[in-house]
Amino acid sequence: MTMRTRNLGNTGPQVSALGLGCMGMSALYGDTDRAESVATVHAALDAGVTLLDTGDFYAMGHNEMLIGEALRTAPAAARDKALVSVKFGALRDPGGDWIGFDGRPAAVRNFAAYSLQRLGVDHIDVYRLARLDPDVPIEETVGAIAELIEKGYVRHVGLSEVGAETIRRAAATAPVADLQIEYSLISRGIEREILPVTRELGIGITAYGVLSRGLISGHYSRDRQLAAGDFRSFSPRFQGENLQHNLNLVEALREVAAQKGVTVAQIAIAWVLSRGEDIVPLVGARTRERLTESLDALDVTLDAADLAAIEKAVPADAAAGDRYASAQMALLDSER
Repeated sequence: MTMRTRNLGNTGPQVSALGLGCMGMSALYGDTDRAESVATVHAALDAGVTLLDTGDFYAMGHNEMLIGEALRTAPAAARDKALVSVKFGALRDPGGDWIGFDGRPAAVRNFAAYSLQRLGVDHIDVYRLARLDPDVPIEETVGAIAELIEKGYVRHVGLSEVGAETIRRAAATAPVADLQIEYSLISRGIEREILPVTRELGIGITAYGVLSRGLISGHYSRDRQLAAGDFRSFSPRFQGENLQHNLNLVEALREVAAQKGVTVAQIAIAWVLSRGEDIVPLVGARTRERLTESLDALDVTLDAADLAAIEKAVPADAAAGDRYASAQMALLDSER
């Protein structure tokens, strides 16, 4: 297949129309298989995926080292085309508990130094604060990233989970390539205020959670046993009556997908792709099998009748439960 491409906003790079979110290869979704993870990254690169997304706090650097290994062992041609997006600033203690965020300029430079080392690269393509630090003006954090760009360590400024006002302030400080934020059939909050602002300012969207952590993948069942520490074991949308309600939505979506001759995951990804050329979905495939399924969504074309059927099956705001637990929701500038 020939990979389609999209631009990350007016000032960002050209990337593959689908990116690979690598977090699940290291953390939050149960046991991982390093060899299969590396093979999946290689398969993505071979298929023309150029955007790899990670965070320096995913399993305390494990994910960055995993991507570093995958890049180091990939064919040179594929490695040279790869673009790495990194989130930073989340603080964790030795037990893995979350203890805050740090967006101070000195911290920005420190985090970047360690990421460059773990990834084994000489620059980071898109660098973004994972969550807004309430004690540091966004202008200071973005200004520090801009200084790293001047020195050649970073190529583009990105944002993550911030609201319209913060986006405007950041963009007034330095050119912003994209905003990374959750966006899916059952997480459509950005449509109200955030998406209009990014489009006004020429900022792209990299959409994570397009399958809502597997909830709307068509592969999740009510009786699934989750490993200790799995994010979904305390996510409101996966609990009790919320889960049953949300799986009922998936079954309605499955009927629409079946009429198209595609899988639930493919129609859910295709829906995000259909929302605009300024949106690049990140698929969190952890295996080559799931990657192949996700990539085939690029061949799914949704016409007006399809979109109407999808909207009827899964109306906006139809999901039960918040996308994060209350303590985490309180940290999201994008939800204020």
